Amino acid sequence: MRIGAHVRDDDPLGAAAARAAEVVQFFLADPQGWKAPEPHPQAEALLASDLDVFIHAPYLANVASLNNRIRIPSRKMVLQHARGAAAVGAKGLIVHGGHVAKGDDPAEGIANWRKMFERQAAEGGFAVPILIENTAGGENAMARTFDMLARLWDAVGEFGAGFCLDTCHAFASGEDLVGIVDRVKAITGRIDLVHLNSSRDEFGSARDRHANIASGTIDPDQLVAVVAAAGAPALVETPDEGQAEDIAFLREHLGR
Repeated sequence: MRIGAHVRDDDPLGAAAARAAEVVQFFLADPQGWKAPEPHPQAEALLASDLDVFIHAPYLANVASLNNRIRIPSRKMVLQHARGAAAVGAKGLIVHGGHVAKGDDPAEGIANWRKMFERQAAEGGFAVPILIENTAGGENAMARTFDMLARLWDAVGEFGAGFCLDTCHAFASGEDLVGIVDRVKAITGRIDLVHLNSSRDEFGSARDRHANIASGTIDPDQLVAVVAAAGAPALVETPDEGQAEDIAFLREHLGR
């Protein structure tokens, strides 16, 4: 498997070289905003490179929401960023599973995910695969617990949805990382990308604060085991100053 990092969006090629990364992930627009992505200045160079590229959708995207003012712009955002991802040769667009508000029925959130895929399938599908990422907290989250993930996959799996496994999010949600790859694949049938992050917080904290491998609370051997078992590209979203060391650690312990 190939290993890399989430990098700054203005110079992903330079950031990849500085970290000896084979995989890069970045945003195409403000991760806290609703703006459509502009053409990326390194698009041609990225297309010509041997990097595996992934794009992360802005954090505001919440396809599951029952609030029209959130859900409808979220659907539009996913479509726009999928097109932008295709323009830089990305292998997928990562989208958080999202959530419904307190008191809302999670089944309606799942139905909203299915509606998005159904509507886009009628238009020819998305420009790149949509990789749904597990999340760390929220009682009504679509991808925090395996029970909810199974319900979501029953609704969207037929449309070719992919899965991005975040180790910090799983740890924070109270999922044991030992054997997690087999448990995920039993539900989704696939893992397309691993966000290989340690955690700043304790097991089951419901917090998604990432830490570098050496300083985090997750056993480094468990992180290595997840990457080895997943057989998918892996990238760290850890603090910048330790990313090169994280990548080197993984390569050394994976025999690469």
